[in-house]
Order: sequence, then C-alpha cells, then structure tokens
Amino acid sequence: MKRLNWGVNVMTYCYRQIGRGAIRYAIALAVVVLLFLVAPSSSADERTGAWVDEVVASVQPSARQALSLLAAGEAHVYAFGISDADLYDIIREDEDLEYERHVGTSAELAFNPYGPVFEDDGLNPFSVPEIREAMNWLVDRNYIADEIYGGMARPRYLPINSAFADYARFVDVARMIEQRYSHDPEKAGAVISREMKALGAEKENGQWHYDGEPVELRFLIRSEDERREIGDYIATLLENIGFVVRRSYRTAEEAAPVWSGADPAQGRFHLYTGGWISTIVRRDDAGTFNFYYTPRGLSSPLWQAYRPGEEFDDAAERLGRRDFGSMEERGELFARALELSLRDSVRIWLVDQISVSPRRKEINVAADLSGGISGAYLWPYTLRFADRVGGAVRIAIQNLLDDPWNPLDGSNWIFDMMFTRATSDYGVIIDPYTGLYLPQRIERGEVTIQEGLPVEKTHDWVSLKFSDDEIKVPEDAWIDWDAEHQRFITVAEKHPDGLTARRKSVVYYPEELYLTKWHDGSRFSPADIVMGIILLFDRADEDS
Repeated sequence: MKRLNWGVNVMTYCYRQIGRGAIRYAIALAVVVLLFLVAPSSSADERTGAWVDEVVASVQPSARQALSLLAAGEAHVYAFGISDADLYDIIREDEDLEYERHVGTSAELAFNPYGPVFEDDGLNPFSVPEIREAMNWLVDRNYIADEIYGGMARPRYLPINSAFADYARFVDVARMIEQRYSHDPEKAGAVISREMKALGAEKENGQWHYDGEPVELRFLIRSEDERREIGDYIATLLENIGFVVRRSYRTAEEAAPVWSGADPAQGRFHLYTGGWISTIVRRDDAGTFNFYYTPRGLSSPLWQAYRPGEEFDDAAERLGRRDFGSMEERGELFARALELSLRDSVRIWLVDQISVSPRRKEINVAADLSGGISGAYLWPYTLRFADRVGGAVRIAIQNLLDDPWNPLDGSNWIFDMMFTRATSDYGVIIDPYTGLYLPQRIERGEVTIQEGLPVEKTHDWVSLKFSDDEIKVPEDAWIDWDAEHQRFITVAEKHPDGLTARRKSVVYYPEELYLTKWHDGSRFSPADIVMGIILLFDRADEDS
C-alpha cells in the first residue's frame, strides 16, 4: 500500500503542475500505473493484502482494440461492458478468453432544460417539458435495440432497469406507460410543432426559424461506442422535422466539461447521448427519481438547472427519504412518479444493454450481475492469477480521470470509481448476485423498526425487532455539522423538544479492529469513520 501512496502522490503532483491534458496523454500511453497492494509475498498463507502485487491500468477506448490486446496477452482484463454483437461472437470463439455477463448498463438522451433562450439568445426547444416528452414518441427504441445493438439491448422507457425488482413490482404500470409512449413520429411532430409555435418559432420551407435565424441544435454525441450511431440516428430524426443539428462527436473526457461541468445557460449543448451503469443489483429504486430528475441528484450545473413540477418533486423527495408507512403507500407514490418522469423527461431512456466484460482465462475475478467487473465492489479482493499468488495484472478500460479523484466533489464516473474503490474499505460490502449487504469490517448489526413498517430480515448477521413505543433519538446524537466552528451539532441543540425516528441501527465493530494497522503503520481509529461523516455535511456548506 505504500507504493499506492507514492503512485497517487506522483499522479496528483503531475496533475497540479502540468494540467489535465498532459496527464491524459500519459494515461493514453498506458503510463499511469495504479499500485494498490500490500506486502508482496510468495506465500498465500503469509499474505495480508490482495492476491496480486500490482495492477497496471491503461486507457483503451476501442473495445475491438482491447480484444486484440487480450488475445495477444498484452492485457488481462477489459473492464468495460461490450454490447456489440459482432465483438461478442469474437469473445465466445476465442479459447483464451472468458467473459462476465451483466445487465446494469443503459443508454439515454439527456437534455439541457435551461431557457427558453440561452445567454447567446439562441432558442432551446428542450426547455419545454412537452417537447422533451414528445421525444419519447419520435425515437424508435426497438430500432436502436435491434439494429444498432444487434439484439444485445432491450428497449427502455423508464428510469428503472427492466431487470430489477421494482420493474417486476410495477410491471402493470410499466407496460401501460411503454404502450402510451411507443414509437409514434406523427404524434411527436404534432406536439413539437405546436410547442415551437408557442415559443415564437416559425417554419419556413420545412425548417424552423427563430428571430429570423434557423433553429440550430448542438448535439453532443459520444464517439467511443454504439452511442455514436444512436446520436446519428436521432440527429437525422430531428433534421427531418425541421431542425439544423450540429453534431459534435466527443469522448467521455471531451464531453464531460460541456454537459456536466458548464453552466447550462451558456447553451453549449442542447442534448447529449449519455450512459449509466448500476454497480449493484438494485432491490429498491425509490431514490432513482431524486437522482435523475431533481437538483438533489448531483451538484453539477446541469442538475441544478432541473425544475421538476411540484407534484413530481414531492413524490421524488418522499420516495428518496422512504417517507411512506406501507408498501401500498410506496406503490402509489412510485407509480405516480413513473408517469410524471415521462412528462418531465429531462432525460429519456433508450435501452438497457446486455453487456459482457472479457478477461483472459488465467485470471479469476468477481463480477457483479449488474455492474460487471468494473462495478463489482469485490473485484480488488478477488482479482488473481488462477495458478499463482502475486504478479501484475494489466487492465484496459475505456477511460480514466474524467473528473478529479478527490473526496470533496470528485468523480462519479465508473472508470474512476473502479480504482477508487480498490483503495477504499467498507463496513459492509455488496453481494454481486443479490444486491444484499454482507459484513466486511463490522461484526454484527441490530435494527429496531417502528411497528407496522414494511421491513423484513434476510441475513443472520443482523437482528431485527419491532417496537410499539416511540423510538427516541438520544439528545447527544450528532445530527448536523457547524462548518464555521468545525464541530458537530447535537439533537438537543437543534431539536430541544426532542426527536423521534422510525428506525434505530446499532453496528458493532470487532475489538481487534482497533489493533489493525493501515498501510502507513498507523492504527485504525474512530476518526477514520468520523471524517467521512463530517465531509457529508461540510462539503455542501457555504461556510466550510
């Protein structure tokens, strides 16, 4: 682990001194080496760290080229899901390769909702919810799934993955919505035409004009995978109904500062071919609406421009807080939020991908049924050569350092988080097959729930009991953080009349945890946990 600190410190220094572009050039040349392991030893019995000595990560945007590297033995793992049917055939036919199949990746079309007019006086049709909603009718998701992905995708209309539990719970609502928003280009054209005229635009010779100028849409199109074809397909649809479309093909690195980092008011983009991956098998998608449709989802400027309607915002917020007393009440909120998410449509969902992550046969590693290898929290604990302990594993990945690697407002990209998680540790860790939590550093847990709430127990490491009495929050419990004076605020200070809760959780750590030494020789202490709690409050406080 000392080598990790050295490597990360060198990377950080270079990043600060020579800038983002130079670091990326180094990464593209596979010079960035991530060393994350402790005390190499030839004996498995003596080993206290990971099974391998080091991991060398290099950027390879082309999945086809990555397969060539795997076939030649120049890479051991391609830590990115492939949904190309032709490449899938190549993987299956190569006797030296195996693959992990996963279903948590999806493609979307994200809109800039600012407007109706940008700071440069350009019109933004997608500031109108009805136009965003109409895009659901304009796009043929079956065409994308069958023709662009070659059958390795399923049409997706909703903010929940069709392979997860909540889709099954609400399949009747889902199918009704999917039928309502099925491909209907004539309906899409009629709605868009009506709303464009309401904005003051006019159609001249088949082309939309505003203030005497053609309405031009700036379309950010990801260039590394199938989203390039998706972007071209949608751009053509928009051109056919009267828009001028400026297609800007960008990699993740090039696109991120525009769609995620720039002020939406600047109008640097109108729409973007995005993609998401769920790194765990989601058993509860109640927080999905908060994340994807409200300013509470992310701190980036685009999210802060989201303005959901009052009813949708309330439903999303309540679901995010799990503010319901029964599964029936949850169901009513969830079903309504599904419908309102399509009316809002700051993003429209296109497909759920069926992906494979290839690796050489001599490599063993855990993969998540949803997130594949890159999303699996267990990958750094399980990565090893099948026939030996130690050695260096070379991992190719589509991108790295899309955003800064820091705990304040750092990267949320799967490429970055894969390696961030490899240098982190958790009290509990996620089962890659069920999405349930298993004890990693903790010993056991005790949960007390208010009587009548829809909670049940699965694993024996946690105990569950219900209480008829009020669950009172202790007066000395920490509930907030004073960023100005750098101290915790107690319940007694913030709620002098007392506070009750619906749940009480107690976690027990093993006594020997306090004897554990970190990579630098220091012992574990409560501060290692408390610092993370402080950051939850401090980084969002203007007084910090």
